[in-house]
Amino acid sequence: MDMKKLMKQMQQAQVAANRIQENLAAQTVEGSASGLVTVTMNGHGKVQGLKIKPEAVDASDVEALEDLILVALQDAGAKADALQQEATRGLGIPGF
Repeated sequence: MDMKKLMKQMQQAQVAANRIQENLAAQTVEGSASGLVTVTMNGHGKVQGLKIKPEAVDASDVEALEDLILVALQDAGAKADALQQEATRGLGIPGF
């Protein structure tokens, strides 16, 4: 096995992985719950924003708002995961 060739391939894989990470950080996805709560995440799954419509807030039912936020977070997280899967498809890079 040619070690120089192997090292070059490893360097190329690292450059590709870095590019993927940068692209994921620059992309955003939105998750929503009943159109009342919207969560924005980047491609790494980091929360970037949260919007809550006034009609979602009921002081006598805080649990409903908590549920809406949880659903919106889960929705956005699933979309961020899908974005990551799409970005790394075919590269055979685990952990991205």
